[in-house]
Amino acid sequence: MELHDATARRRFEALFDAHYAELTRFATRRVGADAAGDIVAHTFLIAWRRFAELPPDHARAWLYSTARHVIANELRGRTRREKLAAKAATGHDAKGADPSGLVDERLRVRAVLAELSPADQEVLRLVEWEGLDVAEAALVLRCTRTALKVRLHRARKRFAQRLLATEERDATPTRRPRSTIVPGGSTTS
Repeated sequence: MELHDATARRRFEALFDAHYAELTRFATRRVGADAAGDIVAHTFLIAWRRFAELPPDHARAWLYSTARHVIANELRGRTRREKLAAKAATGHDAKGADPSGLVDERLRVRAVLAELSPADQEVLRLVEWEGLDVAEAALVLRCTRTALKVRLHRARKRFAQRLLATEERDATPTRRPRSTIVPGGSTTS
């Protein structure tokens, strides 16, 4: 279908309006606000060029899948640039601080998520953060719904176990040796 066709153009504009904001949030969480706009623009450029191939029943999942590939390319490029910058600036740390959160809970969730495998992280992000349903997430990850459900169940279980372990670790008070008073007025630890 040609995008020069007025109907196709309207369909593309409706697709853009319906999914631009959520794709921007998706990209922002993965690459930061600075690069998110470029990721989304590139995703919609691909959608524009391949509009005839876009499945009408699963357009949202197709966009997420495409954005995921664009993000992967961005992250590979970013890694290469960071390595080059590190070589160029001897002794300087090329990585910046993560400005994503000041809230302890958010930081703990991110830390636990980072401990999981990349596959577990991706399935949890798609379903829990992006709000994709099982069918959409299965299309994005190119697996069956059943396989997605199993992956999601296992990822949630591993996440919950690790989160509980961090809560228990944080709740356990650290014990310091008590000082004792020795006759003569001195103390020992």
